[in-house]
Amino acid sequence: MDYVLTATGLSKHYRRFKALSGLSIHVPRGAIYGLVGKNGAGKTTLIRLICGLQAPTAGQYAIYGIPHTDRAIVTARRRMGAVVETPSIYLDLSAEDNLKMQYRTLGLPSFAGIPELLKLVGLSDSDRKKAKNFSLGMRQRLGIAVALAGDPDFLVLDEPVNGLDPQGIIEIRELILKLNRERQITVLISSHILDELSRLATHYGFLDHGTMVKELSAKELEESCRKCTRVEVSSITALTQVLDEEGISYTILSDTTADLYEKINVTHLALALSRRGCEIRSMEERDESLESFYVNLLGGGRS
Repeated sequence: MDYVLTATGLSKHYRRFKALSGLSIHVPRGAIYGLVGKNGAGKTTLIRLICGLQAPTAGQYAIYGIPHTDRAIVTARRRMGAVVETPSIYLDLSAEDNLKMQYRTLGLPSFAGIPELLKLVGLSDSDRKKAKNFSLGMRQRLGIAVALAGDPDFLVLDEPVNGLDPQGIIEIRELILKLNRERQITVLISSHILDELSRLATHYGFLDHGTMVKELSAKELEESCRKCTRVEVSSITALTQVLDEEGISYTILSDTTADLYEKINVTHLALALSRRGCEIRSMEERDESLESFYVNLLGGGRS
């Protein structure tokens, strides 16, 4: 698989505090990669490292296959755009003038692309309004526009919907999807708002205490969280015999419990089990969310 970002054994220590500890990550090209973790898990530290704002204590990472210790990493980072913690914008300037400042900083020869960029992020009608008078959602979209000024194909967003109202969240979500689907921009998003992230991500990385606990695709997550019927019976052997005969997929959880992954006729199942001297003790539908998956992954009570 072709990866935009990889890291192995990546660590960052601040005296006795370990912000990252032996972290590994693999962000596929073309993905919307959701970096999941509660506050303090190490999400922002990782983003600061890959953006070159800080150096790792140990380990290595590579952008487009170029190790961070290679001089060519500077060239690789030119293909990146990022909004880290808060948007890097001038509050006393308009959206257009903010982009002109970024164009000058990047040494771009013309301002010709600015109107299209403002249209892309939904700020064409902001006119000469100063950024300090923008809503939080408008500021976030302007920050993304600034990050896109160099025409990157890898965009890094640190908590992009944090503090936004529902409409602002929808606007940012639609923008990210548009950038990914229409411009083929790979996006790395850190967030602790898991319900929103589940509407976007094609891949996930679950962080805890500076360590990558698990990486998986959205398809793999869906398999783990798919709807099922959990059945407790007096004889798991009898249950599996009936399920095999009916061609129903299942997972055995214990000697009395199994998860069934297809719609079942309860009456038919109960009669078939009864003929084998088996009774149903309980039955419940389950549909695990991304949030509950994360909590279960970390064992629930970790702090």
